[in-house]
Amino acid sequence: MGALLSLIAVVVLALVPFVAVAAGDLRFLVGVVVPGIAFAVFVFGLMYRVVKWARAPVPFRIPTTCGQQKTLPWLKNEELDNPSGTLGVLGRMFLEVFFFRSLFRNTTAEVNPEKEKVTYVAEKYLWAAGMVFHWSMLIVVLRHFRFFVEPVPRWVEFLQFFDGFFQVGVPVIYATTVMMVVGLGFLLLRRAFDAQVRYISLPSDFFALFLLLGIAISGGLMRHIEKVDIVQVKAAIAGWASFQGVTPEGVGTLYFIHVFLVSALLFYFPFSKLLHMPGVFMSPTRNLANSNRTRHHVNPWNPEVKPHTYAEWEEEFHDKLVAAGFPLDKE
Repeated sequence: MGALLSLIAVVVLALVPFVAVAAGDLRFLVGVVVPGIAFAVFVFGLMYRVVKWARAPVPFRIPTTCGQQKTLPWLKNEELDNPSGTLGVLGRMFLEVFFFRSLFRNTTAEVNPEKEKVTYVAEKYLWAAGMVFHWSMLIVVLRHFRFFVEPVPRWVEFLQFFDGFFQVGVPVIYATTVMMVVGLGFLLLRRAFDAQVRYISLPSDFFALFLLLGIAISGGLMRHIEKVDIVQVKAAIAGWASFQGVTPEGVGTLYFIHVFLVSALLFYFPFSKLLHMPGVFMSPTRNLANSNRTRHHVNPWNPEVKPHTYAEWEEEFHDKLVAAGFPLDKE
């Protein structure tokens, strides 16, 4: 039910610009106003969440560890799994952010009916699909930088050449476009047909996947089926950057559907689970070294406590203690 509701929501989002442009000719609203507001919400929402996380107190070292901590000299420690210093944390964060190291070691529990015991099996498909989707999306976003500047930077041209290396079709089919759709499709099917994953899935989990899939498919169709005037598109995007609204002319409805879905993603991003992108850098379970045995950590947010000695307590309750017959250190 959650998957169906999410699919309906994304279809409705795609129909809104179609009706607005085809029936109402609201090109300026859909192509200029909505993306501008969405970008502002994205930037300020992202800043708000990051600042809020940065101000959250982290009084203790709470890194997630799964290896030998640095202790005695003759015990070999696992610096990446249980970092003892800054270099270990940087290495761990690098592998986590760029190669999803913790997901690579993901395992799934299975019950063997013949042996009547639980076995743990490595599950690399999820890691592979996650790597394919995230890296493809990163390259796609970087490729889109050519719409924002003129002349196009050399590094963007290199990415385009590398991405379209196979020279399939005219215009060239970029490998990352296909890989992004494949990766999203696997993640969506896994969440829909794996009983254990489906049980813990919320409608918001399906919504994000359907929305990203809609953006990828509409972008591919716009490039290969309903081609758009790149000059008009760059003029409209340059208008966003200079705060001068330029209504794109000579572009089809598919362009406005694509832009509207991207705007919906920008609206949704700061308030969703997709914010794990900057969140991984702010997580104390990842960005702290496990130095609890080498340093004494004092909570700086603890209020100052005025000590109350036993002698002071005895003097305060002297009469009551005497009346009760308790022995006193000071008569």
